[in-house]
Amino acid sequence: MLNELWNSTVAPADLFRQTYVAHVPEPARRYLAHAIRPGTPLASAVRLRMRGSIKIGRWVRFEAEQVIRADRGFMWAARVPFLKIPLIRGFDRLVDGAGEMRWKLFGILPVMSASGRDITRSAVGRMEAESLWLPTMLMRGDVRWTAGDERHAIATFRDSHNSIDFGVDNEGRLTSVSLQRWGNPDGKAFRLIDFGGRIEAERTFDGYTIPSRVRVGWYFGTPRFETEGEFFRATIDHATFK
Repeated sequence: MLNELWNSTVAPADLFRQTYVAHVPEPARRYLAHAIRPGTPLASAVRLRMRGSIKIGRWVRFEAEQVIRADRGFMWAARVPFLKIPLIRGFDRLVDGAGEMRWKLFGILPVMSASGRDITRSAVGRMEAESLWLPTMLMRGDVRWTAGDERHAIATFRDSHNSIDFGVDNEGRLTSVSLQRWGNPDGKAFRLIDFGGRIEAERTFDGYTIPSRVRVGWYFGTPRFETEGEFFRATIDHATFK
């Protein structure tokens, strides 16, 4: 599915101009003008290669590939190696309106399987937050921008009604991302919970300047993020846009 999402993406025909973002509030304009170099093809998909650590009871290393496609969704395929052997591998995805998670031990024994309305709603919030890796998603007509203040640009997605708060410095670099995301990290009923992450570094690929080192988790913006909420630390090694 990951390759199908990527290979069926149509190459962009238009090029980015700063006039395309002149109408949005200043913090959003500053961010988008920093994220996309003038003359860059307006991509509808990105393919990422990343590595890092994920908290599954304890912190373990992972390697992953991800495709985010603005019109269809995303797929994140990862493996947790042990002595160079894939101990756990599987995927999280939101494709054509359906969210799903499938993870197996040694690629054989199921360790987690989930789908349904709650998983889909949570995955929608994740994809919208991860638009920071595909900034052209934030230029669509179904996204409405407002300014929280000079350092916060808020993107609201019409279909989901989710609002994503992007922290932006004076140069347009992202410093944080946060939202109320549907989830149940404590195993209780699904509900809206503070979610987000810190941006620790950025890199430029194919004319797009995107976060290249992030720390992400639940309860973002509260003391619980540091003590129990953070579960994902990633470094982007490569990104290709199409």
